[in-house]
Amino acid sequence: MPLHLSASFAFELENTVDALLQFEAAPLADQHIHEANTSFSVGESIRRISGEDSIGERIWLRGQGLLEVDYSAKVALDRSPVALGQLDTVPMADLPAGAVRYLFDSRYCHPTEFVDFAADQFGAITKGAETVAAIHDWVASNLEYTPGASTAATTATDTFHAGHGICRDFAHLVVTLARACSIPARYVACYAPGVTPQDFHAVAQVYLRDPANGNAGAWHLVDATGMADPAETAIIGVGRDATDVSLATSFGPMRFVSSEIAVSHADSPKNKGKAQALDDDRAALT
Repeated sequence: MPLHLSASFAFELENTVDALLQFEAAPLADQHIHEANTSFSVGESIRRISGEDSIGERIWLRGQGLLEVDYSAKVALDRSPVALGQLDTVPMADLPAGAVRYLFDSRYCHPTEFVDFAADQFGAITKGAETVAAIHDWVASNLEYTPGASTAATTATDTFHAGHGICRDFAHLVVTLARACSIPARYVACYAPGVTPQDFHAVAQVYLRDPANGNAGAWHLVDATGMADPAETAIIGVGRDATDVSLATSFGPMRFVSSEIAVSHADSPKNKGKAQALDDDRAALT
């Protein structure tokens, strides 16, 4: 069933500022974009570039004043549910170059700090997907979803010790623990109808064997918040962590004003949310 997406958000640009935005659902083999429209209230120049791993597009915008962005799209998803427990890891030596970089430390995710913890907590598990399931369950059981609990400086390590966070923090910790277990993992910005309160959302993806392609691997969505169903998740972009796929990265003064997000099925009421504070994906603003 298609998803209807709409996002309206605004920033105040005090001076002429360059900003890099990413908020549109990406065209993918299992995700088809229809009736997409994007408009900007200001912009001396607007240019599109490819997102990380060639998934989606980032938009360079240069402007001043009140930047208001409106986006809408219909997204048809063809993503079959996968029983992760039946999958195994891809042997390290068989990992493709595109997956290898998702084993290492990044700005918000420091798996080298969790190697001993991961070995103690998950080391007895021999099958890759069972490890991922155990990581999902550990994060879901040990973190409390708390809106406004983190900032742009919060790392997965901070979240681990604090015991609470927002969706980006859940995703960062899943990514970090998976990497500490030698499983490639990346951060995913997305839309999903089950998110409460409705906003831009973040989940993790792990690289495991693809039963349809022998020993080859594929990326599989994991959401420890429990709010996003992979079969109903519209992916915006991916990256090492929130740095690579933030809603807006500014290279000058830029103040968040507001946002309103709506995600619904074609024949159901809109799941709509309005945000007036820096939260979720927007906490990656720099």
